[in-house]
Amino acid sequence: MASDNSDTSTDPQMGDTLHRRGLMFILSSPSGAGKTTIARMLLDHDDEIAMSVSATTRPMRPGEVDGHDYHFVDQPTFDRMVEDGLFYEWAHVFGYSYGTPKAQIRAGLKAGHDFLFDIDWQGTQQLYQRAETDVVRVFILPPSLGELNRRLTGRGTDSAEVIAARMARAQAEISHWDGYDYVVINDDVNECFAKVSQILAAERMRRARQTGIVDFVRELTRG
Repeated sequence: MASDNSDTSTDPQMGDTLHRRGLMFILSSPSGAGKTTIARMLLDHDDEIAMSVSATTRPMRPGEVDGHDYHFVDQPTFDRMVEDGLFYEWAHVFGYSYGTPKAQIRAGLKAGHDFLFDIDWQGTQQLYQRAETDVVRVFILPPSLGELNRRLTGRGTDSAEVIAARMARAQAEISHWDGYDYVVINDDVNECFAKVSQILAAERMRRARQTGIVDFVRELTRG
């Protein structure tokens, strides 16, 4: 593929600015293990990655913006999108439908944009089946079940019954750890964030994603 950055194609010192294909960066974890916190930290500290915007049939909440928080659609529209194969992955959750539209993601990846996904193992599996080479899967583990229980209890928002259900579900989700490319233990949130950032940086430099590298190297070896 031809490079979009002809101005840098003759300067080896500028090699890391060559055009690259974007990636789909997935963070998964059981409830309470910290994926939402790590996701927010990535978005705050890295201007090159943006949250994937899902389509949903649930009502818009106060303060939400269509196209920014979600693409809000009615159920018939969502169903047609499913039939037309317009989603990478989709699911029904608590009475509403959610899905990841293909068109915007595909265009963004080609332009070198990265997308962050905060999804469970089932959504991860669907996404990987449809876009394997563009997907990077990271699973975040709690340091122990005891610590996970402490974090869930510390929120002070759920009853003992709800926490017990979340703990049971967490153990089921943890059993899918081997379906991911990377597994990180979140014992300290800053250390976990640093490791996740390192994974993202390394994956961006994969040769297969450096779509401008062929012309760059050809220029270096010419003559």
